[in-house]
Amino acid sequence: MAAKKQVLIGGVDTHRDTHHAAIIDNTGGLLADAEFPATTAGYADLLAWMRSFGQVTAVGVEGTGSYGAGLARYLTSKKIAVVEVDRPDRRARRAQGKSDPIDAIAAARATLAGTAMGTPKTRTGPVEAIRALRVARRGAVKARTAALNQMRGLVAAAPEPLRAHLTRISAAVLVSRCAVLAYDPTKLHDPQHATAAALVGLARRVTALTEEITTLDRQVTPIVRKAAPRTTALFGVGPDVAAQLLTTAGDNPDRLHSEAALAHLCGAAPIPASSGRVRRHRLHRGGDRGANHALHTIALCRMRYDQRTRAYLHRRITEGLSKQEIIRCLKRYIVRDVYTALRADFAALAP
Repeated sequence: MAAKKQVLIGGVDTHRDTHHAAIIDNTGGLLADAEFPATTAGYADLLAWMRSFGQVTAVGVEGTGSYGAGLARYLTSKKIAVVEVDRPDRRARRAQGKSDPIDAIAAARATLAGTAMGTPKTRTGPVEAIRALRVARRGAVKARTAALNQMRGLVAAAPEPLRAHLTRISAAVLVSRCAVLAYDPTKLHDPQHATAAALVGLARRVTALTEEITTLDRQVTPIVRKAAPRTTALFGVGPDVAAQLLTTAGDNPDRLHSEAALAHLCGAAPIPASSGRVRRHRLHRGGDRGANHALHTIALCRMRYDQRTRAYLHRRITEGLSKQEIIRCLKRYIVRDVYTALRADFAALAP
């Protein structure tokens, strides 16, 4: 009778061009490690190599949101349980060293030990489409902000006629005025003409970026409203905020096992911060900072316009809480609404 193959755990350290894989047994012992190209054929070879040692129950993969996204999708399509593994912290790397085999082995052992338990995003549905459009939008917003800051800097040091004409005005007025500045191309050796030429170019850049942002907003808004009608209907949740919350949750929100898990992911979960006789909690400072900012935006909107939230605000102030502490509490309550709405939206999307 043939001997039964042993149960094994894999680990992968991902890079742009290659992935380094390791395979361990159920006691953590290393069986082998090898490197494979980051291509579809390479993914197939990697899985076949792992299965040659026995039954593979799970594979821990670093960087499932970047270089490891393709591998994670491939393994999932082959019914292999994929675990998202955080990169080792600096203290661990100082103690153990750094190399591709070491990182792959560490990923496998973290999966075996249960210290890595994250479920990677599937990146195969409308949320991935929203994320891609938001990446372009975020880049355009940053570039526009940088261009506006450069315009303000040039105006601050500009020759007096220009400076007097362009100071103490809004950004929109600054752009419109700079776009029609006159200068002589044959006199660019003169600081006034050179500054005017630079401001005209920057104004055109800001205008083009604003149009790009508007186009991206027009493209992403209907996708968000269709994917998450209940989430966008929440008080204080606009299309941009909803898009961020969807991106944080991913196309497979079942990876968020509970409301508390979403709060932790958004950096809105209270964690113990007690010492001696002092008993207190503070917010988890990790998580997705974009999602935390989205919760902050909702909280500010509700504090200003929602009567229930305003009543809560006044009551907590009379109890001695600071505004910052109240916002922290509100974020946790908002997570409850968001979690319920997201689960309902994704349940409606399910085939």
